[in-house]
Amino acid sequence: MAPTAQHATRKTTRMPRVVIDAAIIDKLEALASGAMRRNPALADRFLGELGRAKVVTSAKLPANVVTIGNDVTFRNQTTGREQTVRLVFPKDADISAGRVSVMTPIGVALFGLSEGAEFDWTALDGETRRLTVVRVG
Repeated sequence: MAPTAQHATRKTTRMPRVVIDAAIIDKLEALASGAMRRNPALADRFLGELGRAKVVTSAKLPANVVTIGNDVTFRNQTTGREQTVRLVFPKDADISAGRVSVMTPIGVALFGLSEGAEFDWTALDGETRRLTVVRVG
């Protein structure tokens, strides 16, 4: 049986600040609600992130915050390996092209974070890694 997204979780004692563009909050909430039947753990986690987020107008969204359409580079602090992905809506996702859906465990974890934010990530292999958002562009 293939691992599911439910196995990948984010754990940290102090959660990094999340900032979201008010122009897309309704669409994000609808995506999370729609995913409740397919992947309730992920949908619940995303709704929790949306609920604790600071929602700002598009004009006030800082350029260094991960949002839809942004490229984000993050670093595994254990290995030093950096990876760059573009966060997209599910219909635009293509992992082979580096386009990661916001409705994946890593998409939920990265969405709304700023450069410099750190969080603990438990990957599908069960290993916990500290990841840092290096660059948003």
